[in-house]
Amino acid sequence: MSSQPPQPPHLHKKPTSFPDVIFTAFSLFVIFSSSNPTTSLLRKFTPLVSFPLNPRRFLRIPTMSNPSPSNLRNPIHHFPNPQSLSDWLRPRMPSDSFAAWGVKPGTKNVSNLWLELSEGETLLADSTPPVRTVEVMVVKVIGKDNKVLVESHQELSDGAVRHRCRPLSEKMKPGETVDDAVFRAVKEELGSVLGGSFGELRENGIVKILPNSYSKKVEEGVSASYPGLPACYVLHTVEAAVDGLPEEEFCTEETDEYGDSSERMVADGAVSCKKHYWKWVDADSL
Repeated sequence: MSSQPPQPPHLHKKPTSFPDVIFTAFSLFVIFSSSNPTTSLLRKFTPLVSFPLNPRRFLRIPTMSNPSPSNLRNPIHHFPNPQSLSDWLRPRMPSDSFAAWGVKPGTKNVSNLWLELSEGETLLADSTPPVRTVEVMVVKVIGKDNKVLVESHQELSDGAVRHRCRPLSEKMKPGETVDDAVFRAVKEELGSVLGGSFGELRENGIVKILPNSYSKKVEEGVSASYPGLPACYVLHTVEAAVDGLPEEEFCTEETDEYGDSSERMVADGAVSCKKHYWKWVDADSL
């Protein structure tokens, strides 16, 4: 009689030993002895998330287009007009400071802030008082003998004079790159003496951004334009050479600061800049 071939080792059934039975029973006991096994598993696999008691939220009018990724926030308040913004601000601001907006020389009014919000240039934190956050393009124009161009003061539409003593600065638009902001700022504030279009300034090499000059920093303080309103300025700074500028002190005109705004009636009620006054200073004096 022929014998059957031996089976492979892995087909041999190993009898269950008594210690294995005890171990299995003990494991089941541990699992089901928990008062709430589902909760235990969730605690094991769900990361803990903490939420602030009073999160700071940002406000923006939804009529803006092409928001910058760094500024994108979900709008939680809509201000259809400057009056609605004023009504929202009044209980959140020191009364004497808010009353000075557009009245104290050199300040702006609620229409200005509403336009900044509608065009995506400003964010407001939902706090008391609110905090205004602005991304600013600062262009340090380098001239002869390494001097820097600064704006000494401005003449406003209401006849007031606002002292500046800072390099060329302009609020950035939503989605705007640093390069685009530089050329737009130069065109808007120095264009009356340079001539040419935005494209010509760029293509003809009239404005040259100096390599490796970019820097970024954040400054906090109280807004000079809006008394009593805390501000956070995100400053993007470059150095640039601009051909065709006078070597002495000079003045430029801004025909219509809000000329491209779709809110013509609101823009007419805002305080705008009419003239910029410039001078060259030593870099060490900045």
